[in-house]
Amino acid sequence: MTVSSLEAPAQAEARPDRPGATELRLAAFAAHRRARFPLGPLTLFTGPSGSGKTGALRAYEALARLGGGAALGEVFPDPVACVPERARPDAQRRRGFRIGCTVDGPEGPVRLEVAVQAEPELRIVGERLTAGGVTLLETALRDPGRRVVQAAWHTAGPSAVTRGPLPDDRLGTALLPLRVAGRTDGERRVLAAAEQMVVALRSVYACDPSPRRMRAAAPLGAGRLLRGCDNLAEVLWRTRSECGRRYAHLVTAVRAGCAGPVTDVLAEPLGDGTVRALLDRGDGVRTHLGLLGDGELRYLALALVLLTGPGVLEVDPAGEVPAALQTLTVLADGLDRGLDVRQAGELVRLAARMCERGHIRLVGAVGDAVPVCEEPGVTVVDLTP
Repeated sequence: MTVSSLEAPAQAEARPDRPGATELRLAAFAAHRRARFPLGPLTLFTGPSGSGKTGALRAYEALARLGGGAALGEVFPDPVACVPERARPDAQRRRGFRIGCTVDGPEGPVRLEVAVQAEPELRIVGERLTAGGVTLLETALRDPGRRVVQAAWHTAGPSAVTRGPLPDDRLGTALLPLRVAGRTDGERRVLAAAEQMVVALRSVYACDPSPRRMRAAAPLGAGRLLRGCDNLAEVLWRTRSECGRRYAHLVTAVRAGCAGPVTDVLAEPLGDGTVRALLDRGDGVRTHLGLLGDGELRYLALALVLLTGPGVLEVDPAGEVPAALQTLTVLADGLDRGLDVRQAGELVRLAARMCERGHIRLVGAVGDAVPVCEEPGVTVVDLTP
């Protein structure tokens, strides 16, 4: 694995106001062992098929869903597939995997490590949250017969730690606000670190546009863009009137990535409660999106994602934290799937401009990083053996 970044050498800076993941660790997950991947505002994983690009993004999404409070079984419906192929069971027939990440923010770098048992039963068997060399939360499975783990969190009061049980099917870090009172400086430090980790993990939108679904008219509804962008036409209908400046940027991006002239991107309601999207070609010519190629549709959908925000995308950010202190992270496996070199380059340049502002981050996987390696601000993680 090689990592490159074209960003200028970092100068000594104050801690970032917005929490963001800076490292993904896969100690033992699918094809990865003892892997550490740096994450910047715009990170692209590249490498041949089977090198583990999809696995890395799957692990990131799993951490995000656990940080949002999802149950372990929902996050890992097929946990055995996450166990490294050559992993051998122990004397109790147990096998599992380990993932983790680092989030930097107002509290400084905060590290999270999670150990998951996949066989014979799915459960979290260990978790550690640390910051500044101090273990703030640590859990361990003490009694396999009970569906709980023993947890100890930093107190720094009359007792150094407080102990108590936590469920073995949820991330303990996400549950800390329900268990820690915050009476001591130590407990307040625990809560601040846990909040930083959860805010960064929850603000994740996994996106994989499906051209086949985008071709159909979409029913009018809440106007939140689905993971597969099935309701692209509905979201275009909603967003056109909400922010004219941003919509103008979308039209410019579509003009750069789609074949033929483009003067506008439109959405029109039909008489059956649905809405369809069209490209205005000028001179009264309009092209229904259903006639576009797969690459053009994926390009348009991903450009829309980069130019919108949590209020438009189907994501559940931390509602108790002001939006100005959150950063949305877009996960896009197969970012360049179906795109030609020109479209891939235009999309990455758009992503670089948006990520530079600090409101959005992008972690994507591409089959060939050559068209994007020369873009400033891109962290390229090359998984080529």
